Amino acid sequence: MAAHTYKQAGVDLDASRDVKRRIGEIASGTHGPEVLAGVGAFGALYSLSGYREPVLVSSTDGVGTKLKIASAMDSYDGLGVDLVNACVNDVIVCGARPLFFLDYLAMGRLSRDIATQVVEGMAQACRETGCALIGGETAELPGIYSGGDFDMAGFAVGAVERSEMLDGSGIEAGDLLIGLPSNGLHTNGYSLVRHALGLDDDPSPLREHHPELGQTMGEALLTPHASYYRALAPLFPLVKGMAHITGGGLIENVPRMLPEGLAAGFTAGSWPLPPIFSVLQEQSEIEPDEMYRVFNMGLGMVLACSPDRAREVLARAPEALVVGEVTASAGGPRVIL
Repeated sequence: MAAHTYKQAGVDLDASRDVKRRIGEIASGTHGPEVLAGVGAFGALYSLSGYREPVLVSSTDGVGTKLKIASAMDSYDGLGVDLVNACVNDVIVCGARPLFFLDYLAMGRLSRDIATQVVEGMAQACRETGCALIGGETAELPGIYSGGDFDMAGFAVGAVERSEMLDGSGIEAGDLLIGLPSNGLHTNGYSLVRHALGLDDDPSPLREHHPELGQTMGEALLTPHASYYRALAPLFPLVKGMAHITGGGLIENVPRMLPEGLAAGFTAGSWPLPPIFSVLQEQSEIEPDEMYRVFNMGLGMVLACSPDRAREVLARAPEALVVGEVTASAGGPRVIL
């Protein structure tokens, strides 16, 4: 009887070794002197310095079923950017500086091309935020994922001085809400998009060009999740709280920064709606209320600051807009649209 091998079982160790070597080369370009050991070590090592009383901040996330859109379009280079920015944007809302990022990439059959595209996107996003791509795991899992299916998750760690943390506790009625625009869906709501457009049965709508978008539906849906660290870092001393608008939209995410007894009142029409949302609603007949329950609807970050700080906030972040005001409210934190 012939001897069994790992390759016969669906795991190619030689290909895995080659991919991991390439990943190490890509990741090393994001390392500074703080990284003492990165890709290839059993545990990545990072030297934390420059803080008196540091608080570590961590977040983990994935890119959800945006993966299915990428697969249908055979376009993977933005997924790594999505993964890093989804995690890093969560870390920075408390005023933290992102330090390092790790990833987990699991494939039914290892694809060097896809893995390289994804990791190069991660490295690009890490460089843009000054964050080290310090390590991770690439796994080939036949039997768990079939064919070309794969999944990915990310883990970001940042740090902030305890005395400089932004926790929203100082927010009060009369404070202004300032929004930073999104560039599309970011990484949330793709299951609804796929269902409403019937993409699993017929992916052809992804290839349709829309003049309002200036590109195809698929290209617009694959626009990478925006990064907000460079825009927000100068604003940390000026604001009282921040909310990253992810799954659940404004309705679920803005209350996470509000103390009890307050509501966030948004002014209709005070920010531009990216055309992808209008096209989606027209093509799929999703109700407006459902759109606001699921998508970010044009705002990727919402900040709260006192009125006397608003002018400086807007001066430091020219793309920011006043989108509403904090008001007193009976009961728990909520949003008024």
